[in-house]
Amino acid sequence: MEEAIKKAEVLIEALPYIKKFHKKIIVIKYGGSILADDAVRQGVLEDIVFLSYMGLRPVLVHGGGPNISARLRDVGKKSEFFEGMRITDQSTLKIVDEELGHLNKKLVKQIKQIGGKSSGVSGTQKKIINAEKKRAKVNLGRVGKIVQINPKPIVNLIKGGKIVVVSPMGKGRAQKVYNINADEVASSLAACLKAEKLVFLTNIDGIMRNPEDPASFISTLNQEETVRLIEENVIQQGMIPKVKSCIEALNSGVNKTHIINACTPRGLLLEIFTDQGVGTEIIK
Repeated sequence: MEEAIKKAEVLIEALPYIKKFHKKIIVIKYGGSILADDAVRQGVLEDIVFLSYMGLRPVLVHGGGPNISARLRDVGKKSEFFEGMRITDQSTLKIVDEELGHLNKKLVKQIKQIGGKSSGVSGTQKKIINAEKKRAKVNLGRVGKIVQINPKPIVNLIKGGKIVVVSPMGKGRAQKVYNINADEVASSLAACLKAEKLVFLTNIDGIMRNPEDPASFISTLNQEETVRLIEENVIQQGMIPKVKSCIEALNSGVNKTHIINACTPRGLLLEIFTDQGVGTEIIK
């Protein structure tokens, strides 16, 4: 009986958040090695389906870096990166497109198996993501920079009760297709959809002042504090683009951003529906 009461109390604690976020859009970015873990992926997608049934409107943006790198290895092609961006020549672009398409269909299928309604889209469809070549100190090939997002096709699917799964590709002039960083797509999409929240699912618990010291975990940061931690090299490497994407989303009207560990059981629900949360939130 006591266990049942505790479960009921958890539901009551969630009630204000369920009311507050009813019909609000939540953009979730999910990628990296944790996307390939079957148990973690099942738990994350269950949470997303639950959010949908609770009246929220989740949109999932996925990456696929490890899958793409593995496929390139299989064909004897080396993965090359510059400042975290995959150098994408024509043959690499074909593999990127195929692997992201495969992952998109896999995620949509699994969401449906759990009981959710879902549709997958690529940014190249219906002119959803208009892109141009990204400039850098080296030639990145078909790596794109977002010029504009047309949210109407995604909004229509959301209104139809669908969990939209977005593949981070774009199209530019002369129908050229581009590979786009999934963090950037999630941030830009959250902004143009006027999302309540942008959530990055990672393989770490959030931001720490000292990665070796769990007690240095930071639960809440504002924009100024976050920029200072980047300058002080507290936030490093792969976390920098995620944090910068959070800041850009906040500056574009998203109310709150979060970085959480996808491996934490029910982490997404705990972050959204409880007072304490489980990750790092970055706020205005």
